[in-house]
Amino acid sequence: MHEMSLCEGILQILESESARQNFTKVTKVALEIGPLSGVEVDALKFSFDVVMKGSLAEDSELIIIDMPATAWCMQCAETVTIKQRYDDCPVCGSAQIQVTAGEELSIKELEVD
Repeated sequence: MHEMSLCEGILQILESESARQNFTKVTKVALEIGPLSGVEVDALKFSFDVVMKGSLAEDSELIIIDMPATAWCMQCAETVTIKQRYDDCPVCGSAQIQVTAGEELSIKELEVD
């Protein structure tokens, strides 16, 4: 389960920012997660609670912001929304699309004390 290591990385970022910005408690963490990121959201939620236990983010609220997956179609030059990697262009049906968004996992917002 790589979601556990992802949460450990998030905790490292929180601890680093805590030292840099002088806060002692994180009450809310908002993450942007794209459908092509390979992250299992339920496993991430479980791992988040486990990893944050005893840390500055213990009992913090985890908010998941679902991001759309988009691609640029080389055939019709349109930016389109896709559901999964290797989808055909929904406008012209071409298989020549390049993913432009949807692979992300990023911290969008923190609420701290």
